[in-house]
Amino acid sequence: MSDFRSHIAIIDYGMGNLHSVAKALEHVSPGAKVAITADPAQVEDADRVVFPGVGAIRDCMSEIQRLNIGEVVNKAIKTKPVLAICVGMQALMESSEENGGVNCLGLLPGQVKFFGDSLVDADGGKLKVPHMGWNNVRHTIDHPMWQGIEQDSRFYFVHSFFADAQNNPNVAGTCDYGVEFAAALSHKNLFAVQFHPEKSAGAGLQLLRNFCGWLG
Repeated sequence: MSDFRSHIAIIDYGMGNLHSVAKALEHVSPGAKVAITADPAQVEDADRVVFPGVGAIRDCMSEIQRLNIGEVVNKAIKTKPVLAICVGMQALMESSEENGGVNCLGLLPGQVKFFGDSLVDADGGKLKVPHMGWNNVRHTIDHPMWQGIEQDSRFYFVHSFFADAQNNPNVAGTCDYGVEFAAALSHKNLFAVQFHPEKSAGAGLQLLRNFCGWLG
């Protein structure tokens, strides 16, 4: 008989690396049913939900609004564990500076900002944008999603925009790339990450394993 962890819905609105996420989840939870779906009924039936996203926020929000995904995500957050990834995390915020300014879902407070064209490291060296590659993540709270993941573990990032960590009550982890930004946010049943756990080797797989067992 299947248990409470057996059904994971990955929300498909055409803007995510869905199959890589699905395969990673199947790897860490072999008995799970992992469904890539845009059907609200399937999302509602699932035990836990993944909200991914890649690409420009304007295009993501256009599809989210067209398919009424915002309501689906908001409803899921109230009843079950939800993991948002990359632009999926940014879409939860109030707004983004990308594409001249875009209103987002407003499910979490704060604005998504551009790294800028003159980003430098601590020694004054110029940093490339987008922030692409491996970087250390510092846990700022004790959370079940960090179980088995060492402080300052490295995760894989690809992004030009970030959620500000300053005065953000939902920050669960931070990363530094010229500025300190929110690498992870948490609020009740929601855990959101800027990095790609499905591309982050052992630490990323452990985070997905934790998600498969997290009760929210």
